[in-house]
Order: sequence, then C-alpha cells, then structure tokens
Amino acid sequence: MKRAVQVFEDLGYQLVLGKSTQLKENLYAGTPEQRAADIMAMFEDQTIDAIVCARGGYGGNRVLPLLDYQVIKNNPKIFVGYSDVTGYISSIVQQSGLTCFHGPMLSTYGKETIQYNLDTFFAVLSGANNIRIDSTAECPAKILKPGVATGKLWGGNLCLIMERLGTNDQIDMKGTIIFIEEIGEKYYSFDRMMHHLRNSGSLDNIRGLIIGEMVEMSDTKIPFGKNTDDIIMDICGDLDIPIISNFPCGHGDYQATLPIGHKIEIHAEDNNAYLIIPESPVK
Repeated sequence: MKRAVQVFEDLGYQLVLGKSTQLKENLYAGTPEQRAADIMAMFEDQTIDAIVCARGGYGGNRVLPLLDYQVIKNNPKIFVGYSDVTGYISSIVQQSGLTCFHGPMLSTYGKETIQYNLDTFFAVLSGANNIRIDSTAECPAKILKPGVATGKLWGGNLCLIMERLGTNDQIDMKGTIIFIEEIGEKYYSFDRMMHHLRNSGSLDNIRGLIIGEMVEMSDTKIPFGKNTDDIIMDICGDLDIPIISNFPCGHGDYQATLPIGHKIEIHAEDNNAYLIIPESPVK
C-alpha cells in the first residue's frame, strides 16, 4: 500500500485512503456496511476526482445492494479496478450510466511500477480522443479471427460476469464488444463457463471478443486436450466477429486500462491487434 501510494505521490497526486483500507472482518476489509459507506463517502466527497480500488479478492456482491446508484450518478467520477471489482463496475455502469474503468489497482503498483501500466492508465484518463492501446512485447496479443468492429465495451473477470446471469444485473451484451479474463481456473472449468455464457444467449449478437491474459490456468491429471485459445475458438469460432486473445489486461503484470460502457474499436488485421478509443471516456 505504501509503495503504491508513493508511486502516485511522486507523480504529483494526493491520495486519500478510504477507511476500509484499515478495517478487517475475517476475510474482508470491514463489514459490507462499512465498505459501502466508504465507497459512497468517496463519491460524495467533492475533493475526490478518482476512485482507484486498493485490491480485489472476494465479497463485492455483499456490498452492491447497499450502494446508492442515484447518488453515484449525481457525483460522476473515475472509478478503476479489476477482478472482483468487475461486479462494482458492471452495476455502476448499468445503474448510473457512468463509464467505469477496468484497470490496475493499488495492488498492481504495490508490487512494481511497469511503465506500460502507467502510460495507458493516464492516456485513457487524460481526456484525449483517438487513444490507441497496443499490446506489449512481453504480453503480445494474438489474432484468433481477423476483422474490425465498433461497439460499447463490456466485461471483465469471467466468474463475475457469470455470477450476474439470471439476475437484475445481468449484462445486456447485444451489439457490444465483450472482454473477458480469468485467473487460476482449470481448462475444463473455463470451458464450462464459456459454454454457459454461449448457451445463455449472451454472445449471440456481440460485435467483437477480447480475451485478456489468462493467468495460472492449468490442466487436470487426465489432460483436457485444449488450451484457452482452443476453447474460445471451439465455442465462439462460428461467430462472425473479430476475436483477439492474450491482450494485456486482467491479472497479469501488464494491465491496460479499458473503459467499460464506452464505445471502442477492435482492430485485428495484418497480424496486428489493437484497440482504439475514438472519444475520451472522461469528457
């Protein structure tokens, strides 16, 4: 935490740590009520310009029903995170109409400072138009199906997307570009979740698919016989959309900042995969 704070302070920013960063209730950073109150206090505080989550983990679904989305709508500001924060992002975007950001948290900068993460973070939040996000030599994106598409970006951690199926917060994916990433799953489990997502009808009318970095995915004693790219193409290969994989976003070391609920372009052509954000998501 101290290292991450120092990274931002060295860049000239003033960080205000939420009360929940010092709280503990078993596995969690305080009770659901305390964590919800902390988030709401940050949105209501007019001196706060951006909310960067400290870390992910588990337990956001205990907090979401306690948030006041009308107050959040009336106090728009940058909200950034990934992993379990996917749930917060999806709910805030759908219920308040704000754009939120799937991107690095304090836990990312607490380990080490990777320039790619800082550069994309500040570029996307800068207010500039026509922002291009490329992959990196350390985490090169792959084109599974070529093409170009435009649409609002939705998604995040696959488990959290699955968690919302059949609820009032289920994501309406029609006409969107979907982004998914995962960590620590078996290949068969990833296959099962992707089949569930496809069979739910969620992928029927999407315009593009971005697969983030799949971290610590593993096989079983009896091999499943397919890696994550194979699984994606087996389930989604018949869709007439561009598909890229291993894009630097998710739980890996290289984490691009992506605007959820905002229009982007996916480019998968000429052996080059990249994203374009035509209009600033923070205007």
